[in-house]
Amino acid sequence: MPRTEAPVGAQQWVPDEPRSIDQLKSAAAGCEGCELHADATQTVFGRGAPHARLVLVGEQPGDVEDQKGLPFVGPAGRLLREAVDDSGLDASDVYITNAVKHFRFELRGRRRIHQSPGPAHITACRPWLVAEFSLLKPEMIVILGATAGRALLGPSFRVTQQRGRLMPWPAAAQHPEDFPVAECQALATIHPSAVLRADDRETAYRGLVDDLKLAAAALR
Repeated sequence: MPRTEAPVGAQQWVPDEPRSIDQLKSAAAGCEGCELHADATQTVFGRGAPHARLVLVGEQPGDVEDQKGLPFVGPAGRLLREAVDDSGLDASDVYITNAVKHFRFELRGRRRIHQSPGPAHITACRPWLVAEFSLLKPEMIVILGATAGRALLGPSFRVTQQRGRLMPWPAAAQHPEDFPVAECQALATIHPSAVLRADDRETAYRGLVDDLKLAAAALR
């Protein structure tokens, strides 16, 4: 079973004045800001264009991502890449990351079953997300699912209520002062894993693509 010690937070591992995403990634490899590091294989940091026009923020790495050390390389990641292509977004101009950088799971036999991060994990890992945004210069932020929404927009975020509409960024953030970036826009949508779980995958996928098309149109 995963350990449940109170998180100390990631801030002490974040460089004071990070110069690059690679520097942040190297520092994050040693992060022990919450108990998730003890059972995860490794830290899974963001990747993509260093000055991406679009930043995609998801929940946490899954089993495949935890093993490979890269975000969105499992089934949900493959679906997301298809949705990005179908929406007309330029995949070469995207940076993708997660609100929580370690895999939270429950061990059942030999299987590692995904467990959603709790508020304490989101808070503990938040300094990495803030540091990433301090270096990126996006024109659009796409928030994938409830965990990312709560990390960026606050605990009252609900995907069902707030998805599919453009919001001012960082004005819409729970703590706008944490994100001293040029004004741009944000949009929330479902996490691609929700499409994989949906009874009607075709309809759920179309909804995800339609949301991403709004982001693509706003970038033109």
